[in-house]
Amino acid sequence: MTQGEHNDNLKEELYQLTLDANRRVATNALWVFTHFAAVDMEWLYAKHDQLIDRCLNEKDATKLRLMLNLLLSQPYTEEDIRTDFIDFCLARLTDTRAPYAIRAQCIKLAYEQMKYWPELLDELRQTLEMISCEPLSPGIRSAWKQVMKKILSCNVY
Repeated sequence: MTQGEHNDNLKEELYQLTLDANRRVATNALWVFTHFAAVDMEWLYAKHDQLIDRCLNEKDATKLRLMLNLLLSQPYTEEDIRTDFIDFCLARLTDTRAPYAIRAQCIKLAYEQMKYWPELLDELRQTLEMISCEPLSPGIRSAWKQVMKKILSCNVY
């Protein structure tokens, strides 16, 4: 029902459900957004900063994972980078108590935000090298390898 540009009002209703006090309603609504077609996902681009704000304050791991997944499908430009979200991602990717999926998502999101600046990429590379000494889950290891490959292909080092 929410597919297509003529159903933006239904997308907004669904988005409001992601804010519901009932955890099950909110997580189900977020889950639905993660299964949107790419063309419908573009509607969420306007919610970019609001999603980041929500991630910075979210305590529920499931909701956080779903929102990070939505943010991974959004474009990042040099002009719309938020240093508070970069710091959040760097802190989460090194937090051994954080769920594996969140750590892996934060590795990818950190790269997407930092890729425009060689000095920030160097910081990310150093952080990734630091965590490579610890035992990593297959998901984190995969994200680590993907991002390190991209960093090293930049020929900055």
